[in-house]
Amino acid sequence: MDTFLPAFVMGFREGLEGFLIVSIILQYLRKSKNEYLRKNVYFGTISGIVASLGIGGILYILSKTIDRMEQVSKLWESGSSFVALGLVTTFIYWMIQHGRNMVSTVESSVSQNLSAFGIASVAFIMVAREGVEVALFTFAGQYAIAALFAGIAAAFLLTILINHSLVKVNLRILFNITLAYLILQAGFLLGYGIHEGLSALGSINLLANDSPLFIKAYDLSETIFYHKEGLIGLPMYVLFGWHSKPEILQFVMQYLYTGSLFYLWHREIKKGTGK
Repeated sequence: MDTFLPAFVMGFREGLEGFLIVSIILQYLRKSKNEYLRKNVYFGTISGIVASLGIGGILYILSKTIDRMEQVSKLWESGSSFVALGLVTTFIYWMIQHGRNMVSTVESSVSQNLSAFGIASVAFIMVAREGVEVALFTFAGQYAIAALFAGIAAAFLLTILINHSLVKVNLRILFNITLAYLILQAGFLLGYGIHEGLSALGSINLLANDSPLFIKAYDLSETIFYHKEGLIGLPMYVLFGWHSKPEILQFVMQYLYTGSLFYLWHREIKKGTGK
Protein backbone atom coordinates (compact mmCIF):
# COMPACT_ATOMS: atom_id res chain seq x y z
CA MET A 1 0.00 0.00 0.00
CA ASP A 2 2.81 2.44 0.86
CA THR A 3 4.13 2.37 -2.72
CA PHE A 4 0.93 1.60 -4.67
CA LEU A 5 -0.59 5.09 -4.75
CA PRO A 6 2.64 6.96 -5.66
CA ALA A 7 3.34 4.44 -8.43
CA PHE A 8 -0.24 4.55 -9.73
CA VAL A 9 -0.33 8.36 -9.80
CA MET A 10 3.10 8.48 -11.45
CA GLY A 11 2.06 6.03 -14.17
CA PHE A 12 -1.30 7.75 -14.66
CA ARG A 13 0.12 11.26 -14.84
CA GLU A 14 2.96 10.52 -17.22
CA GLY A 15 0.92 8.04 -19.24
CA LEU A 16 -1.89 10.55 -19.69
CA GLU A 17 0.49 13.27 -20.80
CA GLY A 18 2.24 10.92 -23.22
CA PHE A 19 -1.01 9.60 -24.75
CA LEU A 20 -2.48 13.11 -25.05
CA ILE A 21 0.68 14.33 -26.78
CA VAL A 22 0.32 11.58 -29.39
CA SER A 23 -3.36 12.47 -29.74
CA ILE A 24 -2.53 16.16 -30.25
CA ILE A 25 0.04 15.29 -32.94
CA LEU A 26 -2.45 13.08 -34.80
CA GLN A 27 -5.18 15.73 -34.60
CA TYR A 28 -2.81 18.39 -35.91
CA LEU A 29 -1.84 16.18 -38.87
CA ARG A 30 -5.51 15.65 -39.67
CA LYS A 31 -6.29 19.38 -39.50
CA SER A 32 -3.26 20.26 -41.63
CA LYS A 33 -4.06 17.51 -44.17
CA ASN A 34 -0.82 15.63 -43.50
CA GLU A 35 -2.37 12.34 -42.42
CA TYR A 36 0.14 10.42 -44.53
CA LEU A 37 2.61 11.05 -41.69
CA ARG A 38 0.49 9.14 -39.14
CA LYS A 39 2.57 5.98 -39.54
CA ASN A 40 5.66 7.98 -38.57
CA VAL A 41 3.92 9.12 -35.39
CA TYR A 42 3.22 5.51 -34.51
CA PHE A 43 6.81 4.55 -35.29
CA GLY A 44 8.18 7.34 -33.09
CA THR A 45 5.73 6.49 -30.30
CA ILE A 46 6.60 2.79 -30.29
CA SER A 47 10.31 3.63 -30.42
CA GLY A 48 9.91 5.97 -27.44
CA ILE A 49 8.11 3.27 -25.45
CA VAL A 50 10.78 0.68 -26.31
CA ALA A 51 13.56 3.10 -25.33
CA SER A 52 11.82 3.81 -22.01
CA LEU A 53 11.40 0.11 -21.28
CA GLY A 54 15.04 -0.48 -22.19
CA ILE A 55 16.25 2.22 -19.82
CA GLY A 56 13.89 0.91 -17.13
CA GLY A 57 15.24 -2.61 -17.62
CA ILE A 58 18.84 -1.46 -17.36
CA LEU A 59 18.09 0.46 -14.16
CA TYR A 60 16.24 -2.55 -12.74
CA ILE A 61 19.17 -4.89 -13.42
CA LEU A 62 21.61 -2.40 -11.92
CA SER A 63 19.43 -2.03 -8.84
CA LYS A 64 19.16 -5.79 -8.28
CA THR A 65 22.90 -6.25 -8.80
CA ILE A 66 23.81 -3.51 -6.34
CA ASP A 67 21.28 -4.77 -3.77
CA ARG A 68 23.40 -7.91 -3.38
CA MET A 69 26.41 -5.78 -2.42
CA GLU A 70 25.45 -4.85 1.13
CA GLN A 71 28.40 -2.55 1.77
CA VAL A 72 27.55 -0.18 -1.06
CA SER A 73 23.79 -0.70 -1.55
CA LYS A 74 22.72 2.23 0.65
CA LEU A 75 25.35 4.51 -0.86
CA TRP A 76 24.20 3.45 -4.33
CA GLU A 77 20.54 4.09 -3.45
CA SER A 78 21.43 7.54 -2.20
CA GLY A 79 23.56 8.44 -5.20
CA SER A 80 21.05 7.12 -7.71
CA SER A 81 18.29 9.07 -5.95
CA PHE A 82 20.22 12.31 -6.45
CA VAL A 83 20.90 11.55 -10.12
CA ALA A 84 17.24 10.69 -10.69
CA LEU A 85 16.17 13.78 -8.77
CA GLY A 86 18.30 16.02 -10.99
CA LEU A 87 16.69 14.67 -14.15
CA VAL A 88 13.18 14.57 -12.69
CA THR A 89 13.54 18.19 -11.57
CA THR A 90 14.23 19.26 -15.16
CA PHE A 91 11.06 17.42 -16.25
CA ILE A 92 8.98 19.08 -13.53
CA TYR A 93 10.39 22.49 -14.47
CA TRP A 94 9.42 21.84 -18.10
CA MET A 95 5.89 20.98 -16.97
CA ILE A 96 5.69 24.20 -14.95
CA GLN A 97 6.90 26.24 -17.92
CA HIS A 98 4.84 24.58 -20.67
CA GLY A 99 2.03 22.64 -19.00
CA ARG A 100 -0.53 25.43 -19.44
CA ASN A 101 0.19 25.60 -23.18
CA MET A 102 0.82 21.93 -23.94
CA VAL A 103 -1.34 21.90 -27.08
CA SER A 104 0.34 24.95 -28.66
CA THR A 105 3.80 23.70 -27.61
CA VAL A 106 3.26 20.31 -29.25
CA GLU A 107 1.65 21.79 -32.37
CA SER A 108 4.53 24.24 -32.73
CA SER A 109 7.04 21.39 -32.58
CA VAL A 110 5.06 19.41 -35.15
CA SER A 111 4.66 22.35 -37.55
CA GLN A 112 8.41 22.91 -37.51
CA ASN A 113 9.14 19.25 -38.26
CA LEU A 114 6.66 18.29 -40.97
CA SER A 115 8.66 15.46 -42.48
CA ALA A 116 8.71 11.70 -41.96
CA PHE A 117 11.87 11.83 -39.85
CA GLY A 118 10.87 15.05 -38.08
CA ILE A 119 7.45 13.79 -37.00
CA ALA A 120 8.87 10.45 -35.84
CA SER A 121 11.54 12.34 -33.87
CA VAL A 122 9.00 14.65 -32.18
CA ALA A 123 6.84 11.68 -31.16
CA PHE A 124 9.88 9.72 -29.98
CA ILE A 125 11.32 12.54 -27.89
CA MET A 126 8.05 13.52 -26.23
CA VAL A 127 6.98 9.95 -25.45
CA ALA A 128 10.47 8.89 -24.34
CA ARG A 129 10.67 11.92 -22.03
CA GLU A 130 7.58 10.78 -20.17
CA GLY A 131 8.73 7.15 -20.14
CA VAL A 132 12.21 7.94 -18.88
CA GLU A 133 10.73 10.06 -16.09
CA VAL A 134 8.58 7.11 -15.02
CA ALA A 135 11.61 4.78 -15.17
CA LEU A 136 13.74 7.13 -13.07
CA PHE A 137 11.07 7.66 -10.43
CA THR A 138 10.31 3.95 -10.27
CA PHE A 139 13.97 3.03 -9.98
CA ALA A 140 14.90 5.64 -7.39
CA GLY A 141 11.67 5.40 -5.38
CA GLN A 142 11.41 1.62 -5.62
CA TYR A 143 7.75 1.87 -6.58
CA ALA A 144 5.50 -1.10 -7.35
CA ILE A 145 5.71 -1.92 -11.07
CA ALA A 146 2.21 -3.46 -11.15
CA ALA A 147 0.71 -0.24 -9.76
CA LEU A 148 2.74 1.77 -12.25
CA PHE A 149 1.32 -0.14 -15.23
CA ALA A 150 -2.17 0.05 -13.72
CA GLY A 151 -1.84 3.84 -13.75
CA ILE A 152 -0.63 3.82 -17.37
CA ALA A 153 -3.54 1.57 -18.38
CA ALA A 154 -6.01 3.91 -16.65
CA ALA A 155 -4.47 6.86 -18.50
CA PHE A 156 -4.79 5.04 -21.82
CA LEU A 157 -8.45 4.26 -21.16
CA LEU A 158 -9.18 7.88 -20.15
CA THR A 159 -7.45 9.20 -23.29
CA ILE A 160 -9.64 6.96 -25.48
CA LEU A 161 -12.78 8.14 -23.68
CA ILE A 162 -11.74 11.78 -24.05
CA ASN A 163 -10.91 11.41 -27.75
CA HIS A 164 -14.29 9.82 -28.46
CA SER A 165 -16.07 12.51 -26.43
CA LEU A 166 -17.46 9.88 -24.05
CA VAL A 167 -16.29 11.81 -20.98
CA LYS A 168 -15.49 15.44 -20.29
CA VAL A 169 -12.51 16.12 -18.06
CA ASN A 170 -10.96 19.42 -17.04
CA LEU A 171 -7.41 18.43 -17.97
CA ARG A 172 -5.90 21.58 -16.51
CA ILE A 173 -7.24 20.75 -13.04
CA LEU A 174 -6.21 17.11 -13.44
CA PHE A 175 -2.69 18.04 -14.52
CA ASN A 176 -2.35 20.57 -11.72
CA ILE A 177 -3.33 18.02 -9.08
CA THR A 178 -0.94 15.40 -10.41
CA LEU A 179 1.88 17.91 -10.89
CA ALA A 180 1.53 18.98 -7.25
CA TYR A 181 1.74 15.33 -6.26
CA LEU A 182 4.86 14.83 -8.39
CA ILE A 183 6.55 17.79 -6.72
CA LEU A 184 5.81 16.29 -3.29
CA GLN A 185 7.14 12.91 -4.41
CA ALA A 186 10.28 14.53 -5.84
CA GLY A 187 10.82 16.23 -2.49
CA PHE A 188 10.39 12.86 -0.80
CA LEU A 189 13.00 11.44 -3.20
CA LEU A 190 15.45 14.13 -2.11
CA GLY A 191 14.76 13.44 1.56
CA TYR A 192 15.13 9.71 0.99
CA GLY A 193 18.45 10.23 -0.80
CA ILE A 194 19.83 12.33 2.04
CA HIS A 195 18.63 9.88 4.71
CA GLU A 196 20.08 6.85 2.94
CA GLY A 197 23.30 8.73 2.20
CA LEU A 198 23.85 9.61 5.84
CA SER A 199 23.03 6.03 6.86
CA ALA A 200 25.52 4.69 4.29
CA LEU A 201 28.29 7.03 5.39
CA GLY A 202 27.70 5.97 8.99
CA SER A 203 27.75 2.26 8.14
CA ILE A 204 31.16 2.51 6.45
CA ASN A 205 32.51 4.71 9.28
CA LEU A 206 32.94 7.85 7.19
CA LEU A 207 30.64 9.61 9.65
CA ALA A 208 30.85 9.16 13.42
CA ASN A 209 27.68 8.02 15.19
CA ASP A 210 27.62 11.25 17.18
CA SER A 211 27.98 13.48 14.10
CA PRO A 212 25.70 16.55 14.17
CA LEU A 213 24.38 15.43 10.77
CA PHE A 214 22.50 12.62 12.51
CA ILE A 215 20.59 14.98 14.82
CA LYS A 216 16.85 14.56 14.29
CA ALA A 217 14.55 17.48 13.55
CA TYR A 218 11.89 15.64 15.61
CA ASP A 219 10.96 12.07 16.50
CA LEU A 220 7.32 11.00 16.21
CA SER A 221 8.05 7.33 15.48
CA GLU A 222 6.33 6.19 18.67
CA THR A 223 3.09 7.97 17.85
CA ILE A 224 0.25 7.70 15.32
CA PHE A 225 2.44 9.84 13.05
CA TYR A 226 4.93 6.98 12.53
CA HIS A 227 5.39 6.97 8.75
CA LYS A 228 5.54 3.18 8.35
CA GLU A 229 2.61 2.02 10.47
CA GLY A 230 0.98 5.02 12.16
CA LEU A 231 -2.74 5.64 11.68
CA ILE A 232 -2.03 9.16 10.41
CA GLY A 233 1.66 8.81 9.56
CA LEU A 234 1.28 6.07 6.94
CA PRO A 235 -1.31 7.96 4.83
CA MET A 236 0.81 11.11 5.12
CA TYR A 237 3.85 9.13 3.99
CA VAL A 238 1.97 7.80 0.96
CA LEU A 239 0.38 11.12 0.03
CA PHE A 240 3.03 13.67 0.95
CA GLY A 241 6.33 11.89 1.53
CA TRP A 242 6.09 12.46 5.29
CA HIS A 243 8.89 11.10 7.49
CA SER A 244 8.35 10.75 11.24
CA LYS A 245 12.02 10.85 12.26
CA PRO A 246 14.03 12.95 9.76
CA GLU A 247 17.49 14.33 10.26
CA ILE A 248 17.57 18.13 10.35
CA LEU A 249 19.42 18.18 7.02
CA GLN A 250 16.85 15.87 5.44
CA PHE A 251 13.92 17.88 6.78
CA VAL A 252 15.28 21.28 5.71
CA MET A 253 16.39 20.22 2.24
CA GLN A 254 13.23 18.25 1.44
CA TYR A 255 10.84 21.06 2.27
CA LEU A 256 13.07 23.81 0.92
CA TYR A 257 13.07 21.92 -2.39
CA THR A 258 9.30 21.39 -2.51
CA GLY A 259 8.64 24.96 -1.38
CA SER A 260 10.92 26.34 -4.10
CA LEU A 261 9.19 24.37 -6.85
CA PHE A 262 5.74 25.37 -5.64
CA TYR A 263 6.93 29.00 -5.59
CA LEU A 264 8.22 28.74 -9.18
CA TRP A 265 4.92 27.20 -10.23
CA HIS A 266 2.94 29.96 -8.49
CA ARG A 267 5.09 32.61 -10.15
CA GLU A 268 4.54 31.02 -13.57
CA ILE A 269 0.77 30.97 -13.02
CA LYS A 270 0.80 34.64 -12.05
CA LYS A 271 2.86 35.44 -15.13
CA GLY A 272 0.34 33.61 -17.31
CA THR A 273 -2.63 35.46 -15.82
CA GLY A 274 -0.86 38.82 -15.97
CA LYS A 275 -1.28 39.45 -12.24
